[in-house]
Amino acid sequence: MEKTPLFLLFFSLHILLAPSTAIAAAASCSIGVNYGFWADNLPPPAQVAAFLKTHTTIDRIKIFDANPDVLRAFANTGISVTVTVANADVPSLAKLPAAQAWIANNILPFHPQTTIRYILVGNEVLYWKDKTVIAYTLPAMKTLHHALHLANLTDIRVSTPHALSFLAASEPPSTGMFRRFDAAILRPILDFHNRTKTPFMVNPYPFFGFRPETLDYAVFRPNRGLYDKATRKNYTNMFDEQMDAIYIAMKKLGNYEGVEIVIAETGWPSAGDPNQPGVSLENALSYNGNVVKHVNSGKGTPLMPNRTFETYIFALFNENLKASVSERNYGLFKPDFSPVYDVGVMRAGERRDSREGTAVRRQPCPRGEEVVRAETGGQRRGVAEESGLRVQLGSGLQAHSVRRALFQPKYSALTRVVCDERVLPEPRSRGVQL
Repeated sequence: MEKTPLFLLFFSLHILLAPSTAIAAAASCSIGVNYGFWADNLPPPAQVAAFLKTHTTIDRIKIFDANPDVLRAFANTGISVTVTVANADVPSLAKLPAAQAWIANNILPFHPQTTIRYILVGNEVLYWKDKTVIAYTLPAMKTLHHALHLANLTDIRVSTPHALSFLAASEPPSTGMFRRFDAAILRPILDFHNRTKTPFMVNPYPFFGFRPETLDYAVFRPNRGLYDKATRKNYTNMFDEQMDAIYIAMKKLGNYEGVEIVIAETGWPSAGDPNQPGVSLENALSYNGNVVKHVNSGKGTPLMPNRTFETYIFALFNENLKASVSERNYGLFKPDFSPVYDVGVMRAGERRDSREGTAVRRQPCPRGEEVVRAETGGQRRGVAEESGLRVQLGSGLQAHSVRRALFQPKYSALTRVVCDERVLPEPRSRGVQL
């Protein structure tokens, strides 16, 4: 990467280390999450819906099918749902009668009680390179769009998400262009989006694009940045670089600057295999926390200024049946609803400490006291970790001091926080510095 002027580094430091930090600012932001099911220990959808509605600011979810249990659970929550047609089912929906039947079976029984925002036709079909699925993706998009209008469901929009492997070049962003084969597929898809006013959905993952020397750039920490000579734009993070590379590729392909771009997936794993580069809770918090802030800020990117981007973080939960350690650790939450880390989506004054998902509310401690009450249903299973707090345990276990930043779900039940010495008697914003 080329060096940027010195003032840019100081500007980046000011933004990232200001008192109103990324996490504090994110608390009131609008954000979506990808809700996957590759796990054998997830709570029922009804509990998930109640948790998101009551205790977080997450206002939309995206699922990778049209699971009726999820659609039923999110009725009347105010949380919108994006559903997905599995890649294998895409060819069958290229005919209008089949598309109408799919709408009748998967949408009409639930909408509008459940707000269904998008129908996604396949997932990263260009990445998976199944020529049959690729050939039928746009026809299925068209027939589903037509079927929705025939059913008078004009508020539901149709799209398909793309991996960034469709880019032949992206650094610097001015070199952005689609691969030749993919461009031939994407041009008519972008024409569809332009005509129907539906979004072009992309899955940017700086995690898959960073090098050891660009890690800080990828996770929004102070860095030397990137200067694009062709556009004379400075870049302080890889997320903006990838988004502007997509924008340039769209512009080179045709007059598509007016097509909305939605971020269908982005994320960073909090744990991985030993010595896996860049994988840590600290990096996950830095990336996801700053993405939530950034996409809501209205700042946009250097080539798309003054814009917000509808965004879905990957993922809602850690999913224990996925293949690798890092793939199992993209979640914002553990299956017991305790945060892996908090990017600012918890409502003010709340966190999760129990397997049953009981909310706790922070209370200021009287001077000199620092107490958390917890109960166990049996034997001690490990050490609850919470910096600056004392835990009172049931079943005759003694109170003890504990350390680190998060509760670990090693008790059968952690109930209610009585007080927290770090909550000031006169509440004020105390965002976590990234």
